[in-house]
Amino acid sequence: MPDVHNLAYIDPQAQLAEDVKIGPFCYVESDTEIGSGTVLDSHVTIKRHTKMGSNNYVGQGTILGGKPQDRRYDDEVSYLLIGDDNVFREYVTIHRASGEGKTTYVDNRCYVMGYCHVGHNCHIHDDVTIANYTGVSGHVTIEQQANIGGMTGIHQFCRIGKVAMVGGMSRIVQDCPPYMVTSGDEQEVRDINAIGLRRIGVTPEQRVTLHRACKLLFKSQLGLSNAIELVKKEIPSTPELEYLLRFMERRFRGTNGRGDQQ
Repeated sequence: MPDVHNLAYIDPQAQLAEDVKIGPFCYVESDTEIGSGTVLDSHVTIKRHTKMGSNNYVGQGTILGGKPQDRRYDDEVSYLLIGDDNVFREYVTIHRASGEGKTTYVDNRCYVMGYCHVGHNCHIHDDVTIANYTGVSGHVTIEQQANIGGMTGIHQFCRIGKVAMVGGMSRIVQDCPPYMVTSGDEQEVRDINAIGLRRIGVTPEQRVTLHRACKLLFKSQLGLSNAIELVKKEIPSTPELEYLLRFMERRFRGTNGRGDQQ
């Protein structure tokens, strides 16, 4: 039987796994699901049409599944789908999607620190870390193992590539390339994310390959299309390099954004 504090309110139509723990002053609406091993600290709100997997921790004051902040939203049915083993610290807000039947996704093993906001129709992939006070606008995609520094603002429809590092207090208004460190008001690509790449087992030789590509793509005076062609000709291919080039080709063609979101 779920361990629910007597000062919490749980709608009778909410579905709770047997070992869920819910603290005082929590509020769980109807048409919600909370999976096995999940813990809600005090003053947590789970809004309608939110589904959570197993072993999630939700910190004090967090609100999951609130209505999207979108002028076009007209109370249509939409969803927030959260996977397993995530941590949402104090006063995080994540909104369900805008658009009939659409979904905001947070996948697995993400760590979202205090006072962060994730907007409607976002997709946060596996193992993403988002530091305090970051604002993620609607329709943003953050790919797996990306790390977002605190007090960063991410514009709508941007994509953050996998294993990217975004420095704290950055202003992100266009896609951030995978495997790179990006930071600042001008969204400058600094170098490869060497620490992140070592953590996932990318070899020194593969890191050198990405470093050479970084210099051509982001530090040279070549246009992006010319730099991509030069990288293809001069640098030995690796899986990471191929992914980086596909990401940059999509960015160059302008196919990110509305056509690229779920």
